[in-house]
Amino acid sequence: MGSSGLYGGIEAGGTKFVCCVGTGPDDIRAEARFPTTTPEETLGRSIDFFREQATTAPMAALGVACFGPVDLDPASPTYGHVTTTPKPGWTGADVVGTLQQALGVPIGFDTDVNGAAVGEARWGAGQGLDPFVYLTIGTGVGGGAIVNGAPLHGLVHPEMGHVRVPHDLARDPFEGACPFHGDCLEGLASGPALARRWGVPAETLPAGHPAWELEAGYLAELMAALVCTLSPRRIVLGGGVMSGPGLFPMVRSRTQELLAGYVSSSSVAEGIDDFIVPPGLGEWSGRLGAIALAQAAAVTSTG
Repeated sequence: MGSSGLYGGIEAGGTKFVCCVGTGPDDIRAEARFPTTTPEETLGRSIDFFREQATTAPMAALGVACFGPVDLDPASPTYGHVTTTPKPGWTGADVVGTLQQALGVPIGFDTDVNGAAVGEARWGAGQGLDPFVYLTIGTGVGGGAIVNGAPLHGLVHPEMGHVRVPHDLARDPFEGACPFHGDCLEGLASGPALARRWGVPAETLPAGHPAWELEAGYLAELMAALVCTLSPRRIVLGGGVMSGPGLFPMVRSRTQELLAGYVSSSSVAEGIDDFIVPPGLGEWSGRLGAIALAQAAAVTSTG
């Protein structure tokens, strides 16, 4: 972070883009948000925003936390592209190439949830905790893991929202809303899945509605699986669905039931309220994570 310039960030969601410039939580100089329409229009509006901001102060680098799936392999010919997304018109969109050509600055690129995980690890609820997992439960379900100080990548990027969870069809006959897998976790527990199952927007479902106990059960299946596989020191649950009444306590309780005392950690046994938590940065996790991605890209580019 030795540059004297500002850093740009894009929280590139399937519903909206949020662009900002700054250096961290206490220094966001400008922000713009607009709907995610076509790649040409949406990326064009992003470019216009950053060009305007650059007239005031130079931008050292740009970070993009992007909805996906996306190609994160720098050696791949489609690095920086969106891949098999259900978002109409975005399959194959060259996000990094378009921004790089227009703005000419180093670009840090990752998934939207990895970006949020980076933001929370840097400034929020994941500070000093490694491994650490961030999940968003909203229009989709996605997860990002910080392992050895960096977002976990591999064959592709982790697709925590598309894992299979037990689906009792007698209790929940809903077929699932995922266009690829039907009743994967996202297909059963995302905001659109709740709306389709119950016929009303998730945010209108009242406390005590059977939707929330069912939702908590599905999410707890993933919590237990993550504890057993990645062994994170904390799991953050963000996204609009998590504002459901009483959802956090039910997820915590059901996670303990599923682990059945096997994991001998006080964090799970007695400290579950501090183990499964909301984001420390609130709705800012993604855009601040994008700023952090930009800062890392600036350091990498200067060697």
